[in-house]
Amino acid sequence: MTRSLAVALTAAAGALIALQAPINSRLGRAVGTLPAAAISFGIGTVVLVLLATLLGGGWGRVGHVRHLGVVYLTGGLLGAVYVSTVLVSVRTLGAGGVTAATVAGQLTAAVVVDQLGLLGVAKQPVSALRIAGIVLLTAGTFLVVRE
Repeated sequence: MTRSLAVALTAAAGALIALQAPINSRLGRAVGTLPAAAISFGIGTVVLVLLATLLGGGWGRVGHVRHLGVVYLTGGLLGAVYVSTVLVSVRTLGAGGVTAATVAGQLTAAVVVDQLGLLGVAKQPVSALRIAGIVLLTAGTFLVVRE
């Protein structure tokens, strides 16, 4: 995959994430916060199981999970924390505020992960430009969420 295509696909997925918070929030008002998060994950799980079964080459390698550290099994938990949090915070911040805060938090944490080479990621040192990016994104988040 080319770098340009990777950026385009990731940006498109990011656009979908901006829709996720208000959709789940409305669902949460109808059925409750945690049930809404469970419904959201349940539907996603069904779709992913179908895709993995039909397109992903099957389930033959699932046994390899036992060779991984437990931290590599927490992705769904982290997603549940995110979905449950934004389901409620979008009511206060709006879709733009939630998305801005999410991206700012993601970038800040990702720079730390890169700097330390955590979770199997190749080390990439913090640079002045990366720090400037975090500062500018933080300022942008402030401008989006302020009243």
